[in-house]
Amino acid sequence: MKTSFILFYVFLLGSFAFCQKPLEKTINSIIKNKKATVGVAVIYDGKDTLTVNNNYHYPTMSVFKFHQSLAVLDYMDKNLLPLETPLFLKKSDLRPNTYSPLRDERPEGNFSISIGELVKYTVTKSDNNTSNALFHYMSGTRMTDLYIRTLGIKDFAITATEAEMSEDFNNQYLNWTTPLAAARLLEVFLKDDLVSKDTRDFLVNAMVQTTTGPDKLKALLPATTKIGHKTGSSARSKEGLKVADNDIGFVALPNGKQYSIAVFVMNSMESDKTNARIIADISKAVYDFYKNK
Repeated sequence: MKTSFILFYVFLLGSFAFCQKPLEKTINSIIKNKKATVGVAVIYDGKDTLTVNNNYHYPTMSVFKFHQSLAVLDYMDKNLLPLETPLFLKKSDLRPNTYSPLRDERPEGNFSISIGELVKYTVTKSDNNTSNALFHYMSGTRMTDLYIRTLGIKDFAITATEAEMSEDFNNQYLNWTTPLAAARLLEVFLKDDLVSKDTRDFLVNAMVQTTTGPDKLKALLPATTKIGHKTGSSARSKEGLKVADNDIGFVALPNGKQYSIAVFVMNSMESDKTNARIIADISKAVYDFYKNK
């Protein structure tokens, strides 16, 4: 009886892998001959998993701000601290020469802003200065890295702040993940009771309201699609190499089910437009494959 069960389980796994072959083939056709390494992971309906080129360490760039924000919100929940808790930002905290909508809006500095608003700027607008401020509040990157590991996610590292990544071109490689680790973190966040319902809804809404990367995961999906995502994008070397163009997110389907998706484009010599189109085309292929399942 035990042997029969094992054989039946293996048969199911094999059948599912076969069912996914058309999607895997489509993804491989999209990335074929591209001057970049592209990694993809999809988890459909909480269990069915597909990966392409998952065996590399992909620089996260600002994708790590999802990990960071989840760690911050868990800390606030566990310590019974409201999201309205204020944090004072000095003018020196609003560093020049980095992407920072908050600095552009309030260049004078020396004001208090809530932790909740800092998280919103960090996730929704991918603000580098607010991310640095939250890392300072959490005593550096270590607490975020350790917290994510307690969730059972292993194939990643978060060791550098935005400020530290800007100090040297190669520092952009310090924060990394596999696509599957990123997709699994999304699933754990969405499925498990990591934080209170109100806190989870807060972060979900921040991701749904993301303003960066409109030409990536969501670009070719129906306008009514509910998608929450977090993008990441790097600088280029003098030779034109782009360290990373990324997007991870969760997508609600017309059939009432949902999937998590992570697409990472690494060491690309393609244009920014082409990188974004790679992500958009893969996103559409995944959506079209699963929408009627």
